[in-house]
Amino acid sequence: MRVILAPMEGVADAFMRNLLTDIGGYDMCVSEFIRIVDQLLPRKVFRRMCPELHNGSKTEAGVPVRVQLLGQDPNWMAENAYRAVSMGSQGLDLNFGCPARTVNKNLGGALLLKEPELIYQIVKQVSEAIPDDQVLSAKIRLGWDCKSQCVEIAQAIRDAGAKELTVHARTKEEGYKPPAHWQYIKLIKDSIDIPVIANGEIWTKADYIKCKEISGCEDVMIGRGAVAVPNLAKVLKGEIKMPWHEVKQQLLKYSDFETTGSKERYYPQRIKQWLRYIAMQYSEGEELFVQVRSIKSTTDIIKVLST
Repeated sequence: MRVILAPMEGVADAFMRNLLTDIGGYDMCVSEFIRIVDQLLPRKVFRRMCPELHNGSKTEAGVPVRVQLLGQDPNWMAENAYRAVSMGSQGLDLNFGCPARTVNKNLGGALLLKEPELIYQIVKQVSEAIPDDQVLSAKIRLGWDCKSQCVEIAQAIRDAGAKELTVHARTKEEGYKPPAHWQYIKLIKDSIDIPVIANGEIWTKADYIKCKEISGCEDVMIGRGAVAVPNLAKVLKGEIKMPWHEVKQQLLKYSDFETTGSKERYYPQRIKQWLRYIAMQYSEGEELFVQVRSIKSTTDIIKVLST
């Protein structure tokens, strides 16, 4: 099995990738998406979004990182894909699943699920633009507001030259509401001959086992569960859930990084965001979130975390 860290915008940034892969259990990460519109982006943009490019496209723990692109123009997607892999990205991932309103209103992310032919053209041109030895992957949801085209979309991606497909087992309209419909991943897996990676509602080892039984997928991508339980990748591979005192150590480690330089002004919002995820799996996390929820001072938040 492989466990892959999902590309969560505003959550799984480079430091979070380093923190989680240092804990261990991950086989690969996918970067936050880089938005492509109508130009070839400067190299500095790729390095800002994926600083691991300075390190052979690996986290400090040595886990490969694959750059993800999001956009709707096949030509510019291809140009930028070539730039990403030429800078060292370990393969290239395409985002056809982001449900964010700001992305969708500009014909990006999950909105493209309404247009399988455009998805095909994007994947095809990107596939032709990057070397054959690079793995081109894509991430989709089951559809925009219904699941009737999920197999057609997956087959279009395969036919266009993708070598892997991650499926978030919900439509855009379903958002992140449980349940995840793993049975549709099974339909997709049975219809294409490239590796399929399951994604959605994997919070525990029991969830992984059930997802594997229903979807038929050994490989999984984890997102919210990965930040809710910092060692979830290892849990899926047989270890026990990280105890609370170790979770607090990780929160303080994160705080040390996120309070340096210009990042400090974002720290209160980001640590509260992380605590909301942790609270889903740790009762102590809920208590801690309640304590810091109304605190605006970075110093005061860290004092609470340190007690």
